[in-house]
Amino acid sequence: MPGHVKAGGSKEPDPDPAPFLYVSFEMKKEDSLKPYDAKKSVWVPDGEGGYSEAMITEVKGDMIDVKVGWEPKTYKATQCMQINPPKMEKFDDVSNMTYLNEASVLWNLKARYVAKLIYTYSGLFCIVINPYKRYPIYTNRVVRLYIGKRRSEVPPHLFAISDGAYQQMMTNQKDQSMLITGESGAGKTENTKKVITYFAILGSNEKAKKDGDPPVEKKANLEDRIVQTNPILESYGNAKTIRNDNSSRFGKFIRIYFNHMGKLAGGFIDVYLLEKSRVTYQQPNERCYHIFFQLVEEGPVEGLQEICCLSTDPYDYFFISQGKVKVDSIDDNEELEFTDQAFDVLGFTQEEKKNAFRLTATVIHLGEMTFKQKGREESCELDDPIPGQNVCKLCGIENWQLFYGNFIRPKIKVGTEWVYKGQNADNCLNSIAALARSMYNRLFMWLVDLCNRTLIDPTMKKVNFIGVLDIAGFEIFEFNTFEQICINFCNEKLQQFFNHHMFVLEQEEYVREGIEWEMVDFGMDLEATIQLMEKPMGLLAILEEETLFPKASDKSFEDKLKENLLGKSPVFLKKQPGSKDKNAHFAIAHYAGIVNYNLGDWLTKNKDPVNDTVVDQMKKSDNALVVYLFRDHPGQPEEVDKKDKGKKGKDTKVFKTVSSAFRNQLDSLLCTLNSTDPHFIRCIVPNNFKTPGLLDSALVMHQLTCNGVLEGIRICRRGFPNRTFYADFRHRFIIIKPKEVYACGDDTKAAAKIVLESVKDVDDRWRLGHTKVFFRAGTIGMLEEVRDECIKSILNYFQGICRGYLGKIAYKKEVAKRNFIPVMQRNFKKYIFFRDWTWYFLMNATKRFIGQVNMEDEIAALEEEAAIACSAFDKEVIERDRLNAGIKMMTDEKKEMMHQIESEQGDLSSYQQDLAKASAAKAEKEDELAKIQRTLSDTESKRNETNEKKRKFENDLSSFRKDIDDMDMAIQKAEQEKTNRDHTIRNMNDEIAHQDEMINKLNKEKKHMQENQAKSSEELTSAEEKLDHLNKIKAKLEVTLDELEDSLEREKKSRLDMDKQRRKVEADLKVTQEVVNDLERDKKEVEGLISKKEKDISSNVSKLEEEQNGVGKLQKMIKEMQARIESNEEELEAERQARSKAEKQRGTLARELDDLSERLDEAGGATSAQIELNKKREAEIGKLRRDLEEAAIQHESTLSSLKKKHMDAVAEMSEQVDQLNKMKQKIEKEKHGKRLQIDEVKGAMDTVLNEKASVEKQNHHLNQQLSDTTRRCEEANLTLSDFDNSKKKIVIENADFLRNIEELDNNNNVLSKIKQTLSAQLDEQRRISDDEAKERAFLLGKFRNLEHEVDTTREQLEEETQSKADALRLLSKSVGDAQMWRMKYEKDGLARSEELESAKMKLQSRLAEAEGTVMNFNNKAMALEKEKMKLQSEIEEMGGMLDDAQSRCFQMEKKAKNFDKIVIEWKNKIDSLQAELDQNQVECRSYSTELFKVKTVYDESQQQLDCVRRENKNLSTEIKDIMDQIGEGGRTIHEIDKIRKRLENEKLELQAALEEAECALEQEENKVLRSQLELSQVKQEIERRIKEKEEEFDGLRKTHQKAIESMQASLENETRAKGESIRQKKKLESDINELDIALEHANGSNAESQRTIKKYQQQIKDLQLVLEQEQIVRDKAREQLIQAERRHHAVNNELEECKTQLEHADRQRRGAEQEMSDVMEQLSDSTLQNQALQSSKRKLDSEMQTLHADLEEMLTESQLADERAKKAMIDAARLADELRIEQENAQNCEKGRKALDYHVKNMQTKLDEAEQMAMKGGRKITSRLEQKIKDLETQLDDEQRRYVDAQKAQRRTERRINELTFSQDEDHKNHERMQELVDKLQNKVKSYKKQIEEAEEIAALNLAKFRKVQADLEQAEERADIKEQVLARYKSKGRGASVGPM
Repeated sequence: MPGHVKAGGSKEPDPDPAPFLYVSFEMKKEDSLKPYDAKKSVWVPDGEGGYSEAMITEVKGDMIDVKVGWEPKTYKATQCMQINPPKMEKFDDVSNMTYLNEASVLWNLKARYVAKLIYTYSGLFCIVINPYKRYPIYTNRVVRLYIGKRRSEVPPHLFAISDGAYQQMMTNQKDQSMLITGESGAGKTENTKKVITYFAILGSNEKAKKDGDPPVEKKANLEDRIVQTNPILESYGNAKTIRNDNSSRFGKFIRIYFNHMGKLAGGFIDVYLLEKSRVTYQQPNERCYHIFFQLVEEGPVEGLQEICCLSTDPYDYFFISQGKVKVDSIDDNEELEFTDQAFDVLGFTQEEKKNAFRLTATVIHLGEMTFKQKGREESCELDDPIPGQNVCKLCGIENWQLFYGNFIRPKIKVGTEWVYKGQNADNCLNSIAALARSMYNRLFMWLVDLCNRTLIDPTMKKVNFIGVLDIAGFEIFEFNTFEQICINFCNEKLQQFFNHHMFVLEQEEYVREGIEWEMVDFGMDLEATIQLMEKPMGLLAILEEETLFPKASDKSFEDKLKENLLGKSPVFLKKQPGSKDKNAHFAIAHYAGIVNYNLGDWLTKNKDPVNDTVVDQMKKSDNALVVYLFRDHPGQPEEVDKKDKGKKGKDTKVFKTVSSAFRNQLDSLLCTLNSTDPHFIRCIVPNNFKTPGLLDSALVMHQLTCNGVLEGIRICRRGFPNRTFYADFRHRFIIIKPKEVYACGDDTKAAAKIVLESVKDVDDRWRLGHTKVFFRAGTIGMLEEVRDECIKSILNYFQGICRGYLGKIAYKKEVAKRNFIPVMQRNFKKYIFFRDWTWYFLMNATKRFIGQVNMEDEIAALEEEAAIACSAFDKEVIERDRLNAGIKMMTDEKKEMMHQIESEQGDLSSYQQDLAKASAAKAEKEDELAKIQRTLSDTESKRNETNEKKRKFENDLSSFRKDIDDMDMAIQKAEQEKTNRDHTIRNMNDEIAHQDEMINKLNKEKKHMQENQAKSSEELTSAEEKLDHLNKIKAKLEVTLDELEDSLEREKKSRLDMDKQRRKVEADLKVTQEVVNDLERDKKEVEGLISKKEKDISSNVSKLEEEQNGVGKLQKMIKEMQARIESNEEELEAERQARSKAEKQRGTLARELDDLSERLDEAGGATSAQIELNKKREAEIGKLRRDLEEAAIQHESTLSSLKKKHMDAVAEMSEQVDQLNKMKQKIEKEKHGKRLQIDEVKGAMDTVLNEKASVEKQNHHLNQQLSDTTRRCEEANLTLSDFDNSKKKIVIENADFLRNIEELDNNNNVLSKIKQTLSAQLDEQRRISDDEAKERAFLLGKFRNLEHEVDTTREQLEEETQSKADALRLLSKSVGDAQMWRMKYEKDGLARSEELESAKMKLQSRLAEAEGTVMNFNNKAMALEKEKMKLQSEIEEMGGMLDDAQSRCFQMEKKAKNFDKIVIEWKNKIDSLQAELDQNQVECRSYSTELFKVKTVYDESQQQLDCVRRENKNLSTEIKDIMDQIGEGGRTIHEIDKIRKRLENEKLELQAALEEAECALEQEENKVLRSQLELSQVKQEIERRIKEKEEEFDGLRKTHQKAIESMQASLENETRAKGESIRQKKKLESDINELDIALEHANGSNAESQRTIKKYQQQIKDLQLVLEQEQIVRDKAREQLIQAERRHHAVNNELEECKTQLEHADRQRRGAEQEMSDVMEQLSDSTLQNQALQSSKRKLDSEMQTLHADLEEMLTESQLADERAKKAMIDAARLADELRIEQENAQNCEKGRKALDYHVKNMQTKLDEAEQMAMKGGRKITSRLEQKIKDLETQLDDEQRRYVDAQKAQRRTERRINELTFSQDEDHKNHERMQELVDKLQNKVKSYKKQIEEAEEIAALNLAKFRKVQADLEQAEERADIKEQVLARYKSKGRGASVGPM
């Protein structure tokens, strides 16, 4: 909305507003030239929500062809709308247009908006379109233009509506209201401000100042205060939205009150629906409320950030930085300045203003409170305490830990008890957000209340008001939720109000004009929707019901809505298709359209719950504003006062839901509006781009629909919207029937009827009223067309006449020209005849001189006349100047008189009206004046007397003031003492906070105990229920006992009958006893059987377990046997294959041998040639033999080389074994040495720690001594300060006495001055009265001159006579009042004067006493001066001594600082060495683990070596056997090569396995390195946390330091007596001596500590050397380890062993982490000790001692608690024993009871027998039996009492049982933990078993390999045997061949 254009100063006039208000002539001319055809011009839709102008080309039934520009289009007839004629372009009032349709309304608004005319009327509405630009239409010039004007006299404007409302209020004396609605960004707030400014100007009541009056400083006037409420409301209630940078997020109804004169008398503001959710959440393109960003601005308000504990960066705070933090169009710095000025203008106190800023900052700080979850627990804990501390500081809450605790564990009332409920982090954050929203809402309402307080002027009478309603318009968004339905419901009610108002106006108009019309209440059109919302089971009722129902959810709410409303209400619909919100739940048909609503989170928004525990704490805060804001919240009171509760229910109404409060506000608003005359203003957003001059048609149509403008037009169209007076109608439309209208004469109604009846097209579209003619919409357009046709015909006729007339004129001219021709010819002829005649020339020359006048005479005459005129002119000028001066003087006097008249008697017109009365009442008033003057002289004399009394009283007052000053001094002293006590209280609070931390630690144990208590309480309740049950049984038994007694009495009467029954009962009893005995026997037998079965079951179970174990073993054996069988089968198959191969080779050899034998047989029968051949063959055989021998030699050489290689390999293995043995010995030695070194290091560490403890003790002792010295020095300083204070007090007292004397003198002077001023004022009053008398005489003369105007004012005179009579009545009443007051004065005043006289006497006596006290005080002052001189001399002596002590203390402090530095350096060194030592310990542990691994590997390698040795031995024996066999039989080289290759393959496989093992080992090393890195990261994380903790401790230290400083300040303020100073002097001297001694001790202890430090340094160096040696040894051991691991062979064993090692490493890592945590705890302990040292240096030793004492008390309490727990365990055991005993007792009692029952039965039988005997025998026996019965009854009572006691004991035992069950549960839990450990161990055992099984499988594989080798050896042996046989055959054949020839 346009802002205010500032009017120019004195030199710069306001700009001309005419272009922005009026339609110019150029615009009208341009509009009139627009092409228009009344029958063809139409509006057609353009497809974008707007309309385009078109011309109809052809009509085809329901379809119409049009041309839009040059483009032809076709539309339905219903889509086309008629265009208004050009004369109605930019029309002021839309409702008066000819054609009322949507397109015409939109085009008119658009045309006016483009022409910079933003205001347009629409019937009762004033439509305002936001120009997004500042126009000069709100200046003072514009205001003057609209004041006192009617709406029709000025162009449309907001001020016209405002002035109309003001005039209606003044004329009708009725309240008015202005309803300003619209969307966000439409300019509602700006228009509201302009309206308020206009009313402030109208109703301003400042009087005109005289020229000589001095300027007077005064409070801001009412209109300024009303205007200045806007900055505060905008800062706290406005924010940036997507559409608007300064959008009001609340609705407000501002009442502006006026008195009967129309002047401002006050204001009041009601607010509605503040958008609380914006405080905690904003969308990305939106911003939070402006005040939050103003608070972080630096500059305008000094110290604002310190007050609010805020920084200057808004991004530091979560709540306000979710959206944008800066808006270009808003300067937050400037706005903060305006807000601060507004606070001052409205009269806010500084405390109120600061509290408002503090609570606003509290909302910001609440957003920074964070929580973190506690592991797997439901509860959470605080994350950062600083925001909570800031909140508590701002709100005045003392315990910030409790503030956090109330969020984490709030109290909840369960039944009659309070229970703490744990909240998770999300719940805590939600409750914080709810508290922030509630606090901001309450703060906003408080600000509004304070604004209302300042706006109400109690001195002025409030007659009427004008209310301005600024509220959001109807909203249809993509996502509509709870806020939208509230706003839409409000607009629905307002639209109904408008429709009803429209209906009332229409009805009044029609009734007044006498028109017959069917009355329609347009307000009923919206009744269905309003009933849907308001009815008992309507939407809002269901919402409130579900909100108050604890287990309600959004789903249940939706189901209930649909169940109760869907199908039953026509406006409650299902979700409409096409909605962008896919999750919408339902829709409602409003007047503006169907809206889809999403009811997600409605219940929470409607309830908006606040944490009651936190509110209860806030209600107990020190901040008065916080307590005031939450005054109506119940909190969590421990006890509710019934009286207060009853009063609250009567006086105030508390709404539990937002919807109920909103409905109540809305109902009150509508009640207020219904009592007023409304005026409607509708604000419209033209576009979403904030571009001036651009109008989005679809957007504007949507708003016109939503804000009810089109609804108003619809109502107009249903009636007769167009209406004109008969005179105007006749004047315009007389041209249609002029003769008939003139024939009617003055009867305008008949003339209008004739005109309308002549037009057939408008039949039944008009009505005739008494003064107006009414038309339906569009009727005037038809009449205008007929009028235009008539005008056309008249114009055509007129044009014909005009053309004929012009033609005749032209003809006459031509005829005249023709007649002039002969005349011209005749003249030319005469000229030609005379041109040569000379006399003609002479006549022409002298012709001009004939009859000429003498010029000189004329000039002279003129000069004379000029002189006369100049003299006359000069006289006239002088007279004019004189008269002008007189006129100026008269005008000045007139102005002064008018000003005087206006200031004294009001306006001249009113004076003229009152003048007649004044003349009539003049004589009476003069008489009264004389009387009043007499009374005035009397009152003056009385006033003088009262002045004298006043002086006396003022003298008395001075003495009273002295007394008051003395009391003030005493109060100041008390306040000082109070501040000191407050400081001590704060310190105690800090201690309490520390104790609270300890308590929180103990609360966990308490919680555990509470859980136990809860369980026990549950069990107790169950026991109580049992008790109740038993009591009921007891009662029943008592009742039965009474009945039995009654029956006994009856039985005595009827004994005979009872005998029969007794016998029956005895028989039954015997039967039942037998049955019971049988059942008991059966029970015993069954119990025996059960015990036997249980024994059998247990034996069976044990057997089953044994069998299961046996089955498991057998399964393992089966698996092993299966594995062996498989390996044996494999070996068997290999043997079969070898045998088949050997048999095949044997068969081939046998065949070859047969062939050779056959050949030998053939060779034996050969010839000599064959013999030669034999010889040759023998030679060849010899060669072969030689070759064989050579081959044998070669085989032997190769065999020997193989043996050598084997021996070398064996030697190498033995060397390796020896090396491993040596390494093992070395490692064991190193291990032993490491252990010794570790023991030495531990011993050194112990010594270091002991020495460190001793040094710390010495340091602590020194610090204590130092603190004592400092304390003594401080005490000395305090004594000095006491002396100074006493001196200052004496000086102050003297100054007070002097000031009192001066005040007395000043009072005398002031009284004399007052007397002079009063006398001067009296003279001035007399002079003024004389002036008034003169003025009255002047006015009377003027009145005589104005008597001729009396005739015009006779009617007014009659009214004035009536008012005169009223005035006379008032005068008589005032005279009676004056007499009454005079009587009262005579009665009461005289008595009062006597009382004053007595008071005066008393005051004089007090004054005398005060003078005596002054003399005493003077004497005391003299004595104190003497004492002061003495004290000054003593102070100088003490000052010298103090300087010496201070120099010594300074030296001591320097030494202490140096000592501290040395200590800190050595502490740092010790810490670094501690860290290195920890690292070394960790490395030693890792080395020990690695050594353990190496040891295990070494043992396994030894075992493998033994296996290898055994295998080598076996192989060597086999090789020997083989070599022997080869030596005997000579194996072939081919087979030996095969064996060699197979062995090489095995070697390669083993090498590959070895490499894989090395890779696995490297991986494990990498894992170890990774774990070390993780450990280092964990260390860094721990160090970081330690730093954070140190920072926290630094913060605590600073706070403690501040507390110490405050304590010092409080101690300095305390006073000391004179005797204490002397004693302190002596004490100081003794203390200085003690300090010297302590200093010598400190130097000695310092030297000792330095020596110990040197020792530590030497030890540390030794440790470093040892560490370096250990590192060298570690490196060697690592290299040897790597070599040893590379030689490892068993791959699978190694892998499994690595897994076990990894698990072992994990365990050790956990152990290392545990040790590391222990080390960190030691570190934390050391840091705590360091902090304790620092705190002791900073004078907190006393507090630490108290804390230590408290800690020891807590430890003792914990020990006592442990002892109690132990005792409780012992008691539990004892109680268990007692329970067992009690159970046995109960069993015994039960047995006794049974025995007694049996005895009773026996006695009953005896009784029956006795009764029989009594029947027979006598009364003695009956008396005995009765005595026995009584004894038995007493025994029964005793037994019942015992039974009750047994029940009580049973309850006790049950309680103990519950405790034991709890301990049993704890034991059960421990058992479960142990069971888990056992399961883990069993899993480990299983893994070990698996490893063993895998090792057995590997061993089986090795056995298989061995068997394969053995089979191969056997095959080789068989082959060797075969070869040997073949060779033996060859040898035998060779021998036979060699023998044969011979």
